[in-house]
Amino acid sequence: MYARDNVAGASDLQEQPPGGREVEAAVEMLRMLGDGTRLRLMWLLSDGEHDVTALVAAVGMARPAVSQHLGKLRLAGLVSVRREGRRALYRARGGHVRRLVAEVLHAAEHRVTGAPEHD
Repeated sequence: MYARDNVAGASDLQEQPPGGREVEAAVEMLRMLGDGTRLRLMWLLSDGEHDVTALVAAVGMARPAVSQHLGKLRLAGLVSVRREGRRALYRARGGHVRRLVAEVLHAAEHRVTGAPEHD
């Protein structure tokens, strides 16, 4: 069920809310995306694989800082990494994560530009 499909009614309140583990995982994911640098990195990684050098150039930060952010994103399960020789290639992990990043940035764009909301 999607939020847009939910029409307020008494029967809707009988549906069970998400369990504790799911809520904890969601909070951790949102906490990681709550940092501007990590959100920018996730936006870049949602488009495909990138190595640290390319990400450093794109966000304009020092390599150790970018590496630290990538490590946190990886531990949170938002980023996957694969090796290609000596290079580590990072990418957003899965469609849910890519859509989450896209949706939050689209919502922010509507808020900043004043564009009308839509369902």
